[in-house]
Amino acid sequence: MPTDSPAPADTPRTPPAPAAQVPAPPPERAAHLDPGPGPTLRERTDPEAPADAPRGYRAVFAVPEFRAVFAAHLLSLLGVVVSELALTVLVYDLTGSPLLSALTFALGLLPYMIGGTLFAGVADRYPARRVLVVCDLLCAACVAVMLVPATPVAGLLALRCLVAAIAPVFTGTRMAALTDILGEGDLYVLGRSLLRIVSQSAMLIGFGAGGVLLTVLSPRGAITVTVVTFLCSAALLRFGTRTRPARTATGDGGGTLLKESLSGARLVLGDRRIRALMLLFWLPPMFVVAPEALAAPYADAIGASPAALGLLLCAMAVGHIGAELFVGSALSPRNRSRIVLPVAALGLLPLLVYVVRPGLPLALAALALAGAGAAYVVGLDQWFVDAVPQGLRGRAMTLLTAGLMTVQGLGMALAGLAAEFFPVHQVVAGSGITGTVCTLLLVAEVRRTAPGRMSDTEGRDGADRHMTSR
Repeated sequence: MPTDSPAPADTPRTPPAPAAQVPAPPPERAAHLDPGPGPTLRERTDPEAPADAPRGYRAVFAVPEFRAVFAAHLLSLLGVVVSELALTVLVYDLTGSPLLSALTFALGLLPYMIGGTLFAGVADRYPARRVLVVCDLLCAACVAVMLVPATPVAGLLALRCLVAAIAPVFTGTRMAALTDILGEGDLYVLGRSLLRIVSQSAMLIGFGAGGVLLTVLSPRGAITVTVVTFLCSAALLRFGTRTRPARTATGDGGGTLLKESLSGARLVLGDRRIRALMLLFWLPPMFVVAPEALAAPYADAIGASPAALGLLLCAMAVGHIGAELFVGSALSPRNRSRIVLPVAALGLLPLLVYVVRPGLPLALAALALAGAGAAYVVGLDQWFVDAVPQGLRGRAMTLLTAGLMTVQGLGMALAGLAAEFFPVHQVVAGSGITGTVCTLLLVAEVRRTAPGRMSDTEGRDGADRHMTSR
């Protein structure tokens, strides 16, 4: 299934306790708070671990269930990227319309919020493994219908929408399931990090692989690969992970799925702390997509070659992957938490380089730095999972995924609209300035909502964060 995003953004129980001596929002649970130097989070949770026990990313891969989830994510994501490219070519071949061809990409983003809002209850109402496998099988069935030559263009676009609507449910369920597989501490954070790295890498590899496949296969032949990857993903999740009970009961008083989904969204967004953290996942990506959305016109404006355009599109992902690997492997959980707010606040500043209409080398450096700024989410993942109650976790993760994809699509659209009236380099620089101001305001709100800095009534905003939709 497609993700994360970012995208953002997957997932591994004591609630966070106030810590008056810590000025920044405490990222770890009460048992882990310690303002002075000391052992890492992993060391605190497993003091009996042998000295030669795997640590960092190796410790995550030492968990058999995670290896199955990782392999399934890699396979399905590569398949999705290939199918997006092949479907775009297929629609263009059938219609000759650039608008409809471009619409196949847009339809991969627009249904996210609909599916993530209306069907989020699935993530908590049913066992995670069942949800993940069924989502993969439904997507495989939708893509298989695309292979039928009699399927009209409208049908292809409708099926594309359906796959996109299923995606946030799958991703949110998987994020929540990681808390069961890896726990809620450092392993969960590193597991989420690995899946994000795979998502970024798949964008670099998948489009290249798709282009190669289209030189030897027809568009429908390339789409066949996606059917296979979805089926393989379903098999890996079915036989590589354990079955676990649903997070919420579905008895007579369970209510309808739609009611549970909407109630979950109200409870999640009604909690001031969770809302602030969710916005911190959403807001910087909304602005940072501007240079990618406008890469083609900017390359044309500076007289760059098509190869340079490819570099402009890859630079941000390369920066993101490198920074996330460094933060995940070189920094302790405490230090990852300490850099969340500073890096989030400063992450969009490299885009200000566009004020001087930079040439290719300087633009690539700025984009790589902006991509590196996304590494703040590694520590933010821990804050978020600590803030969300167990019974709401699936719905919260689904809403997080849906919102992230939606705001990125909105950011691209707004950047394109602004470029109709202003030079591209000014639009990108303006996005960096506006995004930095908005993020600074949001960082202040995140600090205010830190555990111990507000009363329980202020945090709830009228909604009881410890209630489920029942």
